[in-house]
Amino acid sequence: MNRILHFFNLHEGEDKKETVLEDVIKNISFRGANAWILACAIVIASVGLNVNSTAVIIGAMLISPLMGPIVGAGFALGTFDFPLLKKSMKNLLIATVISLVVSFVYFLLSPFKEAQSELLARTSPNIYDVLIAIFGGLVGVITITRVNKGNPIPGVAIATALMPPLCTAGYGLAIGNLSYFAGALYLYIINCVFICIATFAIVKYLRYPKTHYVDQRREKRITQSITIITLVLVVPSLYFAYNLLQDKKYSNKIKQFVQQELTDKGYTVIYERLLPNRSPKRLELAFLDKKFSDHEIGTLERNMAAFGVENTELIIRQDSFDLKSTIMNEIDKHSVAVNEKDLTIRALNNRLSSYSLANPELDRDIKIIFPELSFYSIGRQQQYANRDSLTSHIAFIYFSEKQLVTNQELKLSQWLNNHFPNDSVSIIRRAVQQNIN
Repeated sequence: MNRILHFFNLHEGEDKKETVLEDVIKNISFRGANAWILACAIVIASVGLNVNSTAVIIGAMLISPLMGPIVGAGFALGTFDFPLLKKSMKNLLIATVISLVVSFVYFLLSPFKEAQSELLARTSPNIYDVLIAIFGGLVGVITITRVNKGNPIPGVAIATALMPPLCTAGYGLAIGNLSYFAGALYLYIINCVFICIATFAIVKYLRYPKTHYVDQRREKRITQSITIITLVLVVPSLYFAYNLLQDKKYSNKIKQFVQQELTDKGYTVIYERLLPNRSPKRLELAFLDKKFSDHEIGTLERNMAAFGVENTELIIRQDSFDLKSTIMNEIDKHSVAVNEKDLTIRALNNRLSSYSLANPELDRDIKIIFPELSFYSIGRQQQYANRDSLTSHIAFIYFSEKQLVTNQELKLSQWLNNHFPNDSVSIIRRAVQQNIN
């Protein structure tokens, strides 16, 4: 048993305590070179998050000197060195403010404001981030106290990821999204606090001497404060982890439903969109050539419940006529040579564009002028009056909860006639409950 314990003895290979403390104190300050290095690292991390480059983000984390004051605070708590604790907290606050200001200015000036996956990953911390911070902090402080430091420090800098959450918080401020700001700042606080607690635990275990004498009552209060802070940070992270688990289960149920009820039955899904944050939730699908009747859609909705998918609205996006199937069939017929097929595709694309009337400007104006419309479909049709006459006709189908009142429908008719003066326009209403588009 003693031989086994010897393998885990942290006193083996330990550096002199005075030397370790000197190194820790040296890395606390954020003045001069350290401040410039931090600002440059923040810009690099912000660029990496902005362009969704993991390699650039990792490089910024390796450059960042943010670990210094956090480890210093842990050593100060473990040795009851309150002047060192004050200095560490002051420098950590300075580093945090510098980071937030630099990242805020970068994202304010950046023309790319879209939230990439690397940014979104830092907005919803959970219990797994707590575990990473604890064990990353343990590895970091154990390495600091060794004679031979080895290679773990870069890995700790990458794993604990102090820099990206700060940049994400700056991004949230720049775009005015307080949810992103709060989530990222919470992740940053989790990392700081639990790295500090891990450092405190190792310092106590290695029995670093107390700098100031503290009576048992005050030492007990410090321990209680650390426990309370731990609980305050862990409880919300457990809630976020539970939500993450529920979202994963829901997504898996949706995948099973789509796979078994649609894909495995030969229906080619060309569009799939899940909106889990709506109430009710919404699953939108579109298919290459299959057209679903109201009865078939009702059956699919009942089958969703059998897969455990509840409180979810099924929307199937489908046109009133099957041009896609026509295009595919005609391409197959003209497969004699590659050049012939290319010409056929080009001709069919031209034919398809003649039926398409929607455009971004039209879509924008409709949303502003007629906000009552849930969504709409517009297309050109050929109307046969008799065997010898054929006229061009535009059908506008809108979907809404309630019928437009007479003056609203008249206004819509006049507006469409102004847009298409050479065509006759018919306006048709479909109820949203029909789940047809």
